Amino acid sequence: MMMLYFLLLPLLVACLAPLLAPKKATYLSSLSFMLPFFAILYCIFNGCADIHLTTFSPPIGEISLNFDFISHAFGLTICIVSAMVALFALPYMKHRFEEMELSVEGEFRKYIFLYDLYAASMLWLVYSGNLILLYVFLEIALITAFLLIYFYGYGNRRWVGQLYLIWSLIAGVLTLAGFLIIGINNDTLALFSTDENIKVITTVGKIAWAFIFVGMVIELPVLGPHVWLPWAHAEAPTPVSALLSPLTVGLAGYVLLRIALIDYSFIVTYRNYILAYAILSSIYAGFSVFKQTDFKRLLAYSTVSQMGYMLAALCLGPFGLIGLVIQYMSHAFGKSILFSSAGGIIAVHHGLRDISKMGGLHDSIPTISNAAVIGFLNLGGILTVGMLGEFFILRGVVDTFLKSGSPSFLGWTGGLAIILAVIFMFILSVWYGFYTIRNVFYGKPKDTKRLEISGYLYVPLFIIGILSVLLLFPPLSTALIQGLNAMPGLGLGGVMP
Repeated sequence: MMMLYFLLLPLLVACLAPLLAPKKATYLSSLSFMLPFFAILYCIFNGCADIHLTTFSPPIGEISLNFDFISHAFGLTICIVSAMVALFALPYMKHRFEEMELSVEGEFRKYIFLYDLYAASMLWLVYSGNLILLYVFLEIALITAFLLIYFYGYGNRRWVGQLYLIWSLIAGVLTLAGFLIIGINNDTLALFSTDENIKVITTVGKIAWAFIFVGMVIELPVLGPHVWLPWAHAEAPTPVSALLSPLTVGLAGYVLLRIALIDYSFIVTYRNYILAYAILSSIYAGFSVFKQTDFKRLLAYSTVSQMGYMLAALCLGPFGLIGLVIQYMSHAFGKSILFSSAGGIIAVHHGLRDISKMGGLHDSIPTISNAAVIGFLNLGGILTVGMLGEFFILRGVVDTFLKSGSPSFLGWTGGLAIILAVIFMFILSVWYGFYTIRNVFYGKPKDTKRLEISGYLYVPLFIIGILSVLLLFPPLSTALIQGLNAMPGLGLGGVMP
């Protein structure tokens, strides 16, 4: 039951923090996510039992909280990113309120309530053991993100907020339709049960799968539905971008993963088409990065490219699904650092976002520059947990398309072509990462004066970066991966085709 209290803490703090001064509210908010972070670490090493909350009549069924290694991996990521971005946001949002000529004290109360509720809803989403509970927190996350963009975004923030809301509602309605079909067919919406005699979802029909898949592809998003993302991520206040890009959009991958673990047949049937779409989307968005002149918009296209990784991983059997989980973590760490780095530049260089006016910023803000390098190392899978994600994705390609006897065996020619395409997808992230670092932070400096900057703008980023490196090595990587491997249908001994 202790985990229930730790999960309730951020929701409680969302109500208490607006009553405090900005600095105290920030510390309390950060602490409310750090305590669950350490509780999750304890559960990873020692285990935690699922918690029964209540039971409704069919087709809703049991409402519970599920504490398996998938939830822990996502929850751990959400907690550390939310805690560190909350600290980063203290000077940044003060700067933003002053820029908008708003009362710092008054607006911070509204901001911190929305921020805490936004982050807490994502945490509850990944521990929800029932699809209706999951959907409720998904909608809370979408609405709070919309309000944060609408109130505190840049440019035509109200239009951008509405654009984000409309696309998100379309995704939500399609996903809800799929959930309802599942509930009707299974007479329950429970993903998990605390009692073996209580009914859980056992089948997902193709129609339900199609609704959920399309809805979550819009939410990821990948090529086509991605049109909303560059606007929302670029014009959102940077702390929101630092949660929206790495955490919220990736949760679409979490939903698809949960449905795939119930019934993988839809993915098996359309595997080649989905994989081709994912690789094409990732490569297209990767090349689009080179065309961007706005730093935050550049990072938004990078997100589209990285979401292609997750969609590709979904198609690659047990190894790929492990890769999906780890890729979520890697992308969240890297992109939260990078968006915060962009926010740091905005705060200390008076709103600077145009890459053509940057160059040589390392000389004036070396701490932010070094943090950004760690962020791009995560995206490129270099010396961070991203290495493990790319390894499992490649191993999934081999196991799915090159292993003799596999249902999707393509022979050496076809399998080699897919491996090369996936490797190029990975290389592209490294390419645009170092291209961006060179153009933004290195080269001939336009101003060599070392700037005095708040520790809030870079210390939290290094904490996220250190964790992303530690997760590459034992005991963290060993405990997490062994736990994932042991899960039915997901691990190396899984039953999934």
